[in-house]
Amino acid sequence: MNKKNFGELMESLQEGGEVLRGTKRASRTWSVERGNRVQIKETVQTLRQEFGMSQSVFARFMGVSVNTLQNWEQGRRQPSGAARVLLTIASRQPVLFRETLAESFPDYIHA
Repeated sequence: MNKKNFGELMESLQEGGEVLRGTKRASRTWSVERGNRVQIKETVQTLRQEFGMSQSVFARFMGVSVNTLQNWEQGRRQPSGAARVLLTIASRQPVLFRETLAESFPDYIHA
Protein backbone atom coordinates (compact mmCIF):
# COMPACT_ATOMS: atom_id res chain seq x y z
CA MET A 1 0.00 0.00 0.00
CA ASN A 2 1.40 3.37 -0.95
CA LYS A 3 1.46 6.41 1.32
CA LYS A 4 -1.43 8.13 -0.47
CA ASN A 5 -3.77 5.14 -0.09
CA PHE A 6 -2.69 4.67 3.52
CA GLY A 7 -3.39 8.32 4.24
CA GLU A 8 -6.87 8.08 2.69
CA LEU A 9 -7.57 4.94 4.70
CA MET A 10 -6.51 6.64 7.93
CA GLU A 11 -8.71 9.66 7.14
CA SER A 12 -11.67 7.35 6.55
CA LEU A 13 -11.07 5.55 9.84
CA GLN A 14 -10.85 8.83 11.72
CA GLU A 15 -14.03 10.08 10.05
CA GLY A 16 -15.79 6.81 10.92
CA GLY A 17 -14.77 7.26 14.55
CA GLU A 18 -16.19 10.79 14.55
CA VAL A 19 -19.48 9.50 13.13
CA LEU A 20 -19.66 6.76 15.78
CA ARG A 21 -18.96 9.27 18.56
CA GLY A 22 -21.61 11.60 17.15
CA THR A 23 -19.23 14.48 16.54
CA LYS A 24 -19.72 14.29 12.76
CA ARG A 25 -22.73 13.50 10.62
CA ALA A 26 -22.52 10.50 8.28
CA SER A 27 -22.35 11.38 4.59
CA ARG A 28 -24.51 8.35 3.66
CA THR A 29 -27.06 6.36 5.60
CA TRP A 30 -29.10 3.24 4.91
CA SER A 31 -32.25 1.95 6.49
CA VAL A 32 -33.01 -1.73 6.93
CA GLU A 33 -36.51 -3.08 7.30
CA ARG A 34 -35.80 -5.59 10.03
CA GLY A 35 -39.33 -6.97 10.14
CA ASN A 36 -39.06 -7.93 6.48
CA ARG A 37 -35.70 -9.71 6.69
CA VAL A 38 -36.99 -13.07 7.89
CA GLN A 39 -39.71 -13.11 5.27
CA ILE A 40 -37.22 -12.39 2.48
CA LYS A 41 -34.79 -15.00 3.79
CA GLU A 42 -37.49 -17.64 3.84
CA THR A 43 -38.82 -16.61 0.45
CA VAL A 44 -35.50 -16.71 -1.39
CA GLN A 45 -34.34 -19.96 0.16
CA THR A 46 -37.75 -21.60 -0.08
CA LEU A 47 -38.23 -20.56 -3.70
CA ARG A 48 -34.81 -21.84 -4.69
CA GLN A 49 -35.48 -25.16 -2.97
CA GLU A 50 -38.99 -25.45 -4.44
CA PHE A 51 -37.49 -25.12 -7.91
CA GLY A 52 -34.89 -27.75 -7.03
CA MET A 53 -31.95 -25.54 -7.82
CA SER A 54 -28.54 -25.31 -6.24
CA GLN A 55 -27.38 -21.93 -5.02
CA SER A 56 -24.94 -21.60 -7.92
CA VAL A 57 -27.56 -22.28 -10.61
CA PHE A 58 -30.21 -20.08 -8.99
CA ALA A 59 -27.69 -17.26 -8.53
CA ARG A 60 -26.67 -17.56 -12.18
CA PHE A 61 -30.29 -17.39 -13.30
CA MET A 62 -30.93 -14.36 -11.06
CA GLY A 63 -27.82 -12.66 -12.45
CA VAL A 64 -26.10 -12.35 -9.07
CA SER A 65 -23.11 -13.94 -7.40
CA VAL A 66 -23.47 -16.94 -5.11
CA ASN A 67 -22.28 -14.70 -2.26
CA THR A 68 -25.15 -12.29 -2.94
CA LEU A 69 -27.66 -15.13 -2.96
CA GLN A 70 -26.23 -16.47 0.30
CA ASN A 71 -26.51 -13.00 1.84
CA TRP A 72 -30.19 -12.91 0.83
CA GLU A 73 -30.83 -16.35 2.25
CA GLN A 74 -29.08 -15.53 5.53
CA GLY A 75 -30.91 -12.21 5.85
CA ARG A 76 -27.75 -10.09 5.70
CA ARG A 77 -28.95 -8.32 2.55
CA GLN A 78 -32.24 -7.83 0.74
CA PRO A 79 -32.86 -8.29 -2.97
CA SER A 80 -33.73 -5.07 -4.74
CA GLY A 81 -34.66 -3.84 -8.18
CA ALA A 82 -35.03 -6.45 -10.89
CA ALA A 83 -34.09 -9.30 -8.54
CA ARG A 84 -36.94 -8.39 -6.18
CA VAL A 85 -39.38 -8.28 -9.10
CA LEU A 86 -38.17 -11.63 -10.43
CA LEU A 87 -38.52 -13.22 -6.99
CA THR A 88 -42.03 -11.81 -6.68
CA ILE A 89 -42.95 -13.34 -10.04
CA ALA A 90 -41.45 -16.66 -8.94
CA SER A 91 -43.58 -16.56 -5.81
CA ARG A 92 -46.84 -15.51 -7.49
CA GLN A 93 -46.49 -17.28 -10.85
CA PRO A 94 -44.42 -20.43 -10.23
CA VAL A 95 -45.54 -22.11 -13.47
CA LEU A 96 -44.39 -19.15 -15.58
CA PHE A 97 -41.15 -18.94 -13.61
CA ARG A 98 -40.51 -22.68 -14.00
CA GLU A 99 -41.09 -22.43 -17.77
CA THR A 100 -38.63 -19.56 -18.00
CA LEU A 101 -36.08 -21.48 -15.93
CA ALA A 102 -36.53 -24.55 -18.12
CA GLU A 103 -35.79 -22.49 -21.22
CA SER A 104 -32.65 -21.02 -19.72
CA PHE A 105 -31.42 -24.02 -17.70
CA PRO A 106 -33.06 -27.18 -19.07
CA ASP A 107 -30.49 -29.52 -17.49
CA TYR A 108 -30.87 -28.08 -14.00
CA ILE A 109 -34.61 -27.88 -13.43
CA HIS A 110 -36.32 -30.67 -11.53
CA ALA A 111 -40.01 -31.35 -11.90
